[in-house]
Amino acid sequence: MTNFISVQLKKASEVDLAKPLCKFIQQSYPGGDAQAEHCRAAEELSKLRKSALGRPLDKHESALETLLRYYDQLCSIEPKFPFSENQVCVTFTWKDAFDKGSLFGGSAKLALASLGYEKTCVLFNCGALASQIAAEQNLDNDEGLKAAAKHYQFASGAFQHIKDTVLSALNREPTVDISPDTVGTLSLIMLAQAQEVFFLKATRDKMKDGIIAKLANQAADYYGDAYKQCQYKDTLPKYFYFQEVFPVLAAKHCIMQANAEYHQSVLAKQQKKFGEEIGRLQHAADLVKTVASRYDEYINVKDLVDKINRALTAAKKDNDFIYHDRVPDLKDLESIGKASLVKSTPVVVPLSQKFTDLFEKMVPLQVQQSVSVYNQRKADLVNRSIAQMREATNLANGVLASLNLPAAIEDVSGDTVPQSILNKSKSVIEQGGIQTVDQLIKDLPELLQRNKEILDESLRLLDEEENTDNDLRTKFKERWQRTPSNELYKPLRTEGANYHNILNKAVQADGQVKERYQSHRDTIALLCKPESELNAAIPSANPAKTLQGSEVVNVLRTLLANLDEVKKDREQLENDLKSVNFDMTSKFLTALAQDGAINEEAISLAELDRIYGSYTQKVQESLKTQEEILKNIQNAHQDFSKMKQSNNESNLREEVLKNLAVANDNFVELVANLKEGTKFYNELTEILLKFQNKCSDIVFARKTERDELLKDLQQSIAREPSAPSIPLPTYQTTSAGGTKPAASSTPTPAPRTMVGTKPQPPARPPPPVISAASSSSSASAPSGTAAAPAPAAAAPAPTPTPGASAPAASTAPSQAQGPPYPTYPGYPGYCQMPMPMAYNPYMYGQYNLPYAPSPVFQNPGQAPYPAPQQPGYPFTQQPFYPQQ
Repeated sequence: MTNFISVQLKKASEVDLAKPLCKFIQQSYPGGDAQAEHCRAAEELSKLRKSALGRPLDKHESALETLLRYYDQLCSIEPKFPFSENQVCVTFTWKDAFDKGSLFGGSAKLALASLGYEKTCVLFNCGALASQIAAEQNLDNDEGLKAAAKHYQFASGAFQHIKDTVLSALNREPTVDISPDTVGTLSLIMLAQAQEVFFLKATRDKMKDGIIAKLANQAADYYGDAYKQCQYKDTLPKYFYFQEVFPVLAAKHCIMQANAEYHQSVLAKQQKKFGEEIGRLQHAADLVKTVASRYDEYINVKDLVDKINRALTAAKKDNDFIYHDRVPDLKDLESIGKASLVKSTPVVVPLSQKFTDLFEKMVPLQVQQSVSVYNQRKADLVNRSIAQMREATNLANGVLASLNLPAAIEDVSGDTVPQSILNKSKSVIEQGGIQTVDQLIKDLPELLQRNKEILDESLRLLDEEENTDNDLRTKFKERWQRTPSNELYKPLRTEGANYHNILNKAVQADGQVKERYQSHRDTIALLCKPESELNAAIPSANPAKTLQGSEVVNVLRTLLANLDEVKKDREQLENDLKSVNFDMTSKFLTALAQDGAINEEAISLAELDRIYGSYTQKVQESLKTQEEILKNIQNAHQDFSKMKQSNNESNLREEVLKNLAVANDNFVELVANLKEGTKFYNELTEILLKFQNKCSDIVFARKTERDELLKDLQQSIAREPSAPSIPLPTYQTTSAGGTKPAASSTPTPAPRTMVGTKPQPPARPPPPVISAASSSSSASAPSGTAAAPAPAAAAPAPTPTPGASAPAASTAPSQAQGPPYPTYPGYPGYCQMPMPMAYNPYMYGQYNLPYAPSPVFQNPGQAPYPAPQQPGYPFTQQPFYPQQ
């Protein structure tokens, strides 16, 4: 009697998780031990998936443990990897658990690049395997009963969790097996079976009959709810699985209700309510009789029937001879209470007791994003401070060059090169001079062209795939059900456009650098010459020895020394700003653990102010100090110019010295800009290569998805009929009486099969009922007249007139009954029936049938019998041609 329902497992296609995860790790994490450890964890995850989904699973706790560990691992990596179609793109393909498909098309399946879809399907398999393990338990001992109840409640909770989350996890219509209606029904079935297990344990432990009755009544209620959900959902009855489940649920509902009535009758007997005892036993007997007559091939209730009948017989005997208590009607009996001892086990991660997170040291994706934004804020702050200091230094150099300082106060003799100019010339020569600038400028176009080619190739991949997707969408129209490429590629298009803008700005900056270099190239080349040639190129002038010991020159020397000190302090401050490093991961992890979310802006600004507040203050102080020094230098230089003798030669010499100072400053700035540009192009190459890999990965994933979808569409098209269905003639769709039978409002029970037994041919129709009128007419015939042939004598019985009593044998059953044998090929126990023959006036004579079958006794589902046959004719029988 205790046969339980289990759920079939979904089948998954093979997927390599290690490759896309390792690629994301290599792109997102710096090289080293941490990256290698994360890649090893990705390979372990891929092996775990193969163990959980890549092979048939035994109905054992160890197999369920493997599935649970894989589900827990999916939950742990969900916040750490951005699984989506345009980031970490992994397409998971699962087949429908119940749809067996057709001979040519295969079963229904769905492929999605969604980790939520993978989690949903894995949890479905966890619930299904738990139901199978529970069904295999030995219910004759307490350990088996406890294990079965635990697994059924877990399965119910798993299916309920899917019902609550599947639509939000997939963001599209799921396959029918994981749809909310289906998993909600499965959850109810598992809960009903768990309640039945508690009923069996209470019976085994011989608990009070009142408690057992309440447990059984609650189980009957659960089974009834599950049966109603199966019956009223449009999508469920088409599955062969649910066609087999329907009768089991109906039978279990009746059996549990019968058990509740039986144990309540025992309680009534203890309370001296003998009439109530008989009424409940009669109800229980009717229920098990219904099960035995309709669902005997699914559930054997012989023992329960015997037990109830024995109790009913004894109760009637005692009441008839001793108590004479009135037996109440069924509607007058008090309702039996209910006691539920089961509930769906909630899904709380981790589900496995042996779970260890393979990516424990990897921070969640939300923390990674917050750290990335923080690093950008930090870089902006540092770059802004450094740019302010460099701009101030360039401003100071420009002011000094315009005043010809310090060369003006070093030019003692008027015919030698000032020491400051010699130092600048030496520095330019040591850095490679003009050849270095030429080589750097020559390399820029090659670097730029390389980056352009990478970007163009990346966008070309997207364009080709998008054009293919548009062509297929135009061809298949609404059947092409996947995300359009133009929508999916919007982030990549935006990123590519941003890179295009960056390259265009870089080209403009390169042009400005080249223009600036051409304007100062001759002066820079002069700085690269030896001291003798440099001295010859500088005009001589009268010396200004009288000014060397003056107070104004000493003041200028002091101010220039102070300015040099400020510049050196800036260089050190710039190095300090670049070297400061602080890992914000722990801060963000703490905030995420405490609040469940990260307020990145508030945390980042507070930390940046704490770490860089003192440095930004020093930068502002340096700028203010330089401003005061430059103001004092300009005032002192005005006094120096008034004291200095002016003539054409001295003015010309001073102009050349200014140009040399400016050329040195431009050389230093040009080399820095060109080196920075070269570094920029090289770094951009790495970024564009990652962008290209991202584009190629998503295009490859889309191509794989496209091939799968094309295959499914071809199979679905192959399954469609090539021509519209031909309407049947009217005489083939009506009954023998000429009227179409009315559809019954009562649901037809499932077809009855005898599984495991040899198929039996259908029973012969019963003999016709010969009316009294025909008997008297035959009796009054002359004795000398020859008797009519047997087939002609066996005419069908006349249709009874309204109001006349119909024969007992032809009385229609009270409820709609299924055919006594299978009616379609492929069903267990199907018996091949002969095809109906066309009308032949000599058929009955040739086959020697003793009588003509009557439509009154025609079995349901069979073709109508031919009309009564006419006597034979003397002419030769013509060949029969079937109607077209």
